[in-house]
Amino acid sequence: MQSLTRTVSGPFFEDLEIGPFPASAPAQTLTDGLAALHRSIVGCRSHLALDAELSRRVTGGVLASPGLVWDVAIGQSTLITHRVVANLFYRQFMFLRLPCIGDTLYTTTEIVALRQNRAREGRAATGLAVIRIKTRDQLDRPVLDFKRCAMVPLRDPRGVTSRNDNLDAIPSELDMKVIRKAIAGWRLDEFRAAVSGQHFDGLEPGMVWDIAGGDLVSSAPELARMTLNIAIVHHDAKAGAGGRLVYGGHTIGIAALQASRALPNLLAILAWHSCDHLAPVREGDTLRSTLELEACEPLEGGGGLVHLRSRVRADREAGDQEVLDWRFVGVMA
Repeated sequence: MQSLTRTVSGPFFEDLEIGPFPASAPAQTLTDGLAALHRSIVGCRSHLALDAELSRRVTGGVLASPGLVWDVAIGQSTLITHRVVANLFYRQFMFLRLPCIGDTLYTTTEIVALRQNRAREGRAATGLAVIRIKTRDQLDRPVLDFKRCAMVPLRDPRGVTSRNDNLDAIPSELDMKVIRKAIAGWRLDEFRAAVSGQHFDGLEPGMVWDIAGGDLVSSAPELARMTLNIAIVHHDAKAGAGGRLVYGGHTIGIAALQASRALPNLLAILAWHSCDHLAPVREGDTLRSTLELEACEPLEGGGGLVHLRSRVRADREAGDQEVLDWRFVGVMA
């Protein structure tokens, strides 16, 4: 008699094919409770995500934290990367629309490139999968469109495949027209009138902020669960060498929190030029960062886009180790 027992898990590298992934995660509605729980883990000091009345005056709705939105979208994409070893980078991350509390997110995924890694003595075979992630809301309005690269193990630890796509050909350029369109209609003058402190006209490219004080990484599996992230390495300490890994969005979220300390009047993060995970982060690490203003781009009517670079390091016994290099675009009034 054939056994009725089935193993529940995600695909190995050999199972992946270029094209749309056939399964999708549940949709998730952005609620006040979800936002509060997310804020308790990674933090949030965004005026628009915290002050509903100000958000309505500036944007026309009660804005959800961009960090909550990208964490849910990434989490919804992990059906492909259930067995992921590590997440390496993100490219062409752009908000096409910034959702509000009450919106529901639906995410689909597509594999756009596959490349097996070179064999290394003493290491099981792995490959890189570049995934395009598209998120829409309940009215079928586009919210996010970006790519991420995940390292996935082969079923055969010594296996060989013919997958050899050129990952250097993955585009990284942002469409600034799309980014500006995402905030078309925002009343930045309302923000300037309501909030004191440094605004866009007080900034100059080349400014650098060394942010005093670190942030402890805690509640890592809770963040993964609440954002529908099922990657085994974020939940099971036996799944990877050295113990459970922290979900990369957790590190990015803390970097965003620290950036908001340097620029308290940063209204929202709209896009990422690039985001590279340089080393793993584990629960209990303390993260510290520096922030650099690379460019300023004025908007008609006042305010502008700020192009920023966050470099994040984790405390290590042998000294600080770089764990994240994140170049992103924000808006200031």
